[in-house]
Amino acid sequence: MMRRQIQKLIDDEINPFVAGHGGKIELVDYLDRNVYIQMMGGCQGCAASSATLKQGVERLLREAFAEDIAQIIDVTDHGSGDNPYYTESPFD
Repeated sequence: MMRRQIQKLIDDEINPFVAGHGGKIELVDYLDRNVYIQMMGGCQGCAASSATLKQGVERLLREAFAEDIAQIIDVTDHGSGDNPYYTESPFD
């Protein structure tokens, strides 16, 4: 039940926003009050992905399910992203 509610919030509120940047967020698992997500498309390997996670995904999930979530864990392999919307600065 909780997994379905989390997925619905991701589909209805988060993915429409990140789709504008060619991205997608997928719920990988909900286990022991931890939410495991994966970023795809323009979000995978994006320099702004941590901001998207903290200021977007995590904020919305905690607002909706505060008592039911301990951690939100990004399991994305950001190093394998090949088409991020924002690229890291060559000076980093």
